[in-house]
Amino acid sequence: MLNTIASLLKQKNDPKLISIAPSASVADAVRAMNDNKVGSVLVMDRQTLVGIFTERDVLVRVVGAMRDPAATPVSEVMTTPVRNVEPGTTADEALRLMSDRRHRHLPVLENGKVIGLISMGDITRAYIRSQQEQVDTALRAVKQMAMSNRRGPARDR
Repeated sequence: MLNTIASLLKQKNDPKLISIAPSASVADAVRAMNDNKVGSVLVMDRQTLVGIFTERDVLVRVVGAMRDPAATPVSEVMTTPVRNVEPGTTADEALRLMSDRRHRHLPVLENGKVIGLISMGDITRAYIRSQQEQVDTALRAVKQMAMSNRRGPARDR
């Protein structure tokens, strides 16, 4: 079983938040996403989260609507309102929200302030790591039992 979103944030390789201003162009937002190899950027008005801009927004609201990426401000095509989670949210709850709402990214807010961003990939990696730990623990137990059984009859001789 996985822990909280706070524990997942601690496990992230690169917890850096990528954000842009609402007035930034779509072209600038896409450049930031590409440069940082991420699928979304937070749209921040100073310290306040006002939206999230994702790959899906690019495809549907920009390319699909035939808008000019250089002339379109992110504020016109970002996803809002932004669903988010808190550090104490369980990974199961976050995964359920992502699945139900078809979101791949959820900002993590604490007292209204963005402290991180969790992705479907982050949760999946944590689940895989947790499953592997359980398998490794079970294999160690089986090996110990096998060793004990081998030694047991030898002691009786």
